[in-house]
Amino acid sequence: MTELAAGINRFREKVFPEKAELFRSLATHHAPHTLFVGCSDARIPPELITQSEPGELFVIRTAGNLIPAHRPGGDGVAASIEYAVAVLGVSDVVVCGHSGCGAMTALAERHDLTAVPAVAAWLRHADSAVARTAGAGRRPDPVTALIRQNVYTQLANLATHPAIAQACAEQKMTLHGWVFDIASGAVEDLGITHAA
Repeated sequence: MTELAAGINRFREKVFPEKAELFRSLATHHAPHTLFVGCSDARIPPELITQSEPGELFVIRTAGNLIPAHRPGGDGVAASIEYAVAVLGVSDVVVCGHSGCGAMTALAERHDLTAVPAVAAWLRHADSAVARTAGAGRRPDPVTALIRQNVYTQLANLATHPAIAQACAEQKMTLHGWVFDIASGAVEDLGITHAA
């Protein structure tokens, strides 16, 4: 906590004064242009990677950058997606996987997750990515293959959400799939950017 308190002090003394006008504007205006869905992994800071200013990204972070397919009743992820699209009017959505993902490593290497049943249940949202990767035969790096396939799968899950489907049908939205490499800082565009 000492580090966090020191960080708050540095923010208030050095960063905030330089961006005071921006924060005054943000106090009454919230209009991000992009919904960024990334992993909860502490090594993946969306605003730093994209060099975005406060207010530009609406961020959802989940273990494994997983997005449950739409179902009646909703949940926190579904509510955040709906709010970003239907209320805030974001025009782009990025699903960003990353190298060294613990969730994808656990699935690719078939780790025993019995001690973490909530994690095991959550990772079921990647079942079709696991099946597609397994069905593609042996690969030299199964974790990397699953990380990439998982981005495709989560984009498919994302497309089941009514707000996304409507915005895409009206050509008001573009979907993007990325993979961030921690060691090099490179961001790979998976070539699936499209307006559905």
